[in-house]
Amino acid sequence: MNLEIITPDKKVYTGEVNSVSFPGSEGRFQVLKDHAPIVSTLAKGDLVIEANGKKQTFVVDGGVVEVVKNKILVLAEAVA
Repeated sequence: MNLEIITPDKKVYTGEVNSVSFPGSEGRFQVLKDHAPIVSTLAKGDLVIEANGKKQTFVVDGGVVEVVKNKILVLAEAVA
């Protein structure tokens, strides 16, 4: 799956991932390969990426995520 994390200032991350765990505004959820299309709002919290057996964590300040055909686009208000 291809993941892009974008803030109003810059592109924070672009790359292939195996899974992504999101801080959804209604609770945490995970996206794996061939996930159904979804659009969700994000709360402040940890966005955890797993790629090539390694985990990487970003703290997002809220935003929106869209998943379509193994492409994940995160529009975050801010990322730490």
